Amino acid sequence: MTLPMTFMDQMLYMLILLAKILLIVVPLILVVAYYTYAERKVIGWMQVRRGPNRIGPLGLLQPFADVFKLILKEIVLPENANKFLFLLAPVLSLAPAFAAWAVVPFDDWAVVADIDAGLLYILAMSSLGVYGLIIAGWASNSKYAFLGALRSSAQMVSYEVAMGFALIGVLVLAGTLNLREIVLAQQGGLLDWFWLPLLPLFMIYVISGVAETNRAPFDVAEGESEIVAGFHVEYAGAGFAIFFLAEYANMILISALTSIMFAGGWLSPFEGIPLIGDTFLGEGSMVWFFAKTVFFMYLFLWWRATYPRYRYDQIMRLGWKVFVPITIVWVMVAAVISVFGLVTRGS
Repeated sequence: MTLPMTFMDQMLYMLILLAKILLIVVPLILVVAYYTYAERKVIGWMQVRRGPNRIGPLGLLQPFADVFKLILKEIVLPENANKFLFLLAPVLSLAPAFAAWAVVPFDDWAVVADIDAGLLYILAMSSLGVYGLIIAGWASNSKYAFLGALRSSAQMVSYEVAMGFALIGVLVLAGTLNLREIVLAQQGGLLDWFWLPLLPLFMIYVISGVAETNRAPFDVAEGESEIVAGFHVEYAGAGFAIFFLAEYANMILISALTSIMFAGGWLSPFEGIPLIGDTFLGEGSMVWFFAKTVFFMYLFLWWRATYPRYRYDQIMRLGWKVFVPITIVWVMVAAVISVFGLVTRGS
């Protein structure tokens, strides 16, 4: 028989939960800030430039300067705009990007909410972000913002379909919606991770993640020569900063999910290798999870500095006529692999 929780027990539970949330949200905001710094440094290095180098040693205080600048700028409300929705839109973009982290396991024991429907929750949260974009474009009372919102939302919805099918392949092989158990199903070593049997889905998921976040070379929503800055063209100051924060938080989230779904999460790549696998290098830890996540985060920056922007019709064609058919076919292949036991879960 379970005894009812007293008021003090409830307060203690709420305080512990709040501490867990802050332990994720505060470092995440700092990572977003320095992700922008890393982007400018990495792309500067690739293009033989210096990048930020004025504010603080090596320019390390540049993110804080950007934050203070945006916070102190005036929030301008466009004339005849729907003020409530105009102010609500940035929050609707940011909240799902942060809320999704509730089910992300950093280690076998480090997760805020270890729910059985974690994958379903991730899909739900990632789908909610599109409402912020649509509302921002419509509430701004601007043709440019509205066109940018339509482009962004159509692109996000298109690539969410491919990403969803890619994750169904993971679900078929893992046999569970729980993210922690999905990682444990990949035990055994580098070749037991799902990137190998689901290689086409892995590649499609990563590329769709770039398109989903409206990043180069899929950033047609922000094609300066066409529609200025897209759905957030009327936003300045804190409103623009929140959209900026949401974009980079989504990039980090997709990198983390790629690590969990296809690259073994916190599992070591040296697991199962003679000699090395028996040392501390073969043990799983959140260090491996962070290392894999940082690698996928780096890909976002590398591709931005490398590839030219696609045309909008090319992006739609790639999503619907290439990625979706491939994912549907490979989900069937994953089902065959699972039924015939060609991949052993948690070997």
